[in-house]
Amino acid sequence: METQVSLHDGKAVMKLAGRFDFNAHREYREALERLSALPENSDFVVDLAEVSYLDSSALGMLLLLRDRARHANKSVTLSGVKGTVRQVLEIANFSKMFAITE
Repeated sequence: METQVSLHDGKAVMKLAGRFDFNAHREYREALERLSALPENSDFVVDLAEVSYLDSSALGMLLLLRDRARHANKSVTLSGVKGTVRQVLEIANFSKMFAITE
């Protein structure tokens, strides 16, 4: 998996690409640390537009970000969600825990 972290319109954005699964754990953790180190921002955005696959361990990694954001009084939006990634998130009821956009 490839990760990019940036600021965009006052939001900390983590862009992910490729397979988001257990093997991506280290890359995700490193991106999460870079995301948290960005200057003050209002919210977090995880751009999943280029993610081709995600599994249950990826769901757990997203929950780590949600917990970190909650402690900082920030929200998390999952953006670029489509196809099988959307289906997995819907089955896991992630729409109840995250704002999800296409």
